[in-house]
Amino acid sequence: MKSLVYFSFKYLFRYFNYVYFRSVKVYGYENIPKNGGVLFSPNHQGALLDPLLVGSMTPKKLTSLTRSDVFKSPFKWFFNACQMLPVYRIRDGYQNLKKNDFTFKKCYEILGNGDFMLMFSEGGHHNEYYLKNLSKGSSRLAFNAHKENPTKKIYLQPVGINYGHHQQPQCSLHLVFGSPIEIGESYDVKLTDAENINKIRKELQNRMKECLWLPENTENYQIQKQKINRETTDLEFDQLKASLNTSFNKLPNRKKKSPLIHFLAIALSLPNLIPLWITRKVIGKFKDIVFTSSMKYSLGLFLFPIWWLGTAIPIAYGYGNSTMTTYLLVSILSLFIRQRILLS
Repeated sequence: MKSLVYFSFKYLFRYFNYVYFRSVKVYGYENIPKNGGVLFSPNHQGALLDPLLVGSMTPKKLTSLTRSDVFKSPFKWFFNACQMLPVYRIRDGYQNLKKNDFTFKKCYEILGNGDFMLMFSEGGHHNEYYLKNLSKGSSRLAFNAHKENPTKKIYLQPVGINYGHHQQPQCSLHLVFGSPIEIGESYDVKLTDAENINKIRKELQNRMKECLWLPENTENYQIQKQKINRETTDLEFDQLKASLNTSFNKLPNRKKKSPLIHFLAIALSLPNLIPLWITRKVIGKFKDIVFTSSMKYSLGLFLFPIWWLGTAIPIAYGYGNSTMTTYLLVSILSLFIRQRILLS
């Protein structure tokens, strides 16, 4: 039953990615190892959206490490079905840290069996394109998994999630799978465990940077950031990355919206005024702007279809199927056109 739930949502998210984003380009899919356990290490710029994207676009079932406090909710069974394992922090109570032993033992078993896992290496999400300094968590996990399974191949897979815009739907997405690190080949018997882990962490940081448009917070970063827009993200990943690095002044900036565009957006909002209002209210409850895209994605997947279905049925009953079809077409198209014209 849990496998049915997992794969149902996996493919629902996979196909919805192509609805929520204007375009989805996946690079380096062939780099994902096929002969061992893989720990995926993506950058973390989209809060809850990041693991959904990686999990839905990888070829096999993927287990992710998740803050333990979410398992206290009524959705614990659902989180288990979605292959999530709890990680306990100091703030969860010092006495609970011992429970991590079971979690990490399970991780070593998963990777030793040749399965997939996901762990964020930056230590927290943020709202910038550059990569923060990595913690040792994912490198330590992969290294210890190799020690527990010395005859098995264990890999650290760098992943770059590149959003055309961090808050707006209908932007482009470039998802990049970089060159994996085989832990056994990186192990140096002359070094201590701590030194080996730090060596792996540094290599992972370098390989993750290769997967990002703007990996560094340089003196030109704020200018380069404005060059990531609906026009430039139509370029291939390598083209845009190279242009941002060497000739960013030749790229166009994000365009400001004219009063006419804002007026059209308001007019196009009318058929979906209530779900758009609910979306704004839900997003307003989050102080952290990084959750904006996650909430828009989730509500776009569930709230809007429920609204359209719930309003279409009485329209069909009262005015006929042709009127209902027209209503649905107008509601759906107006939403897509609204998001397209608002995109920077």
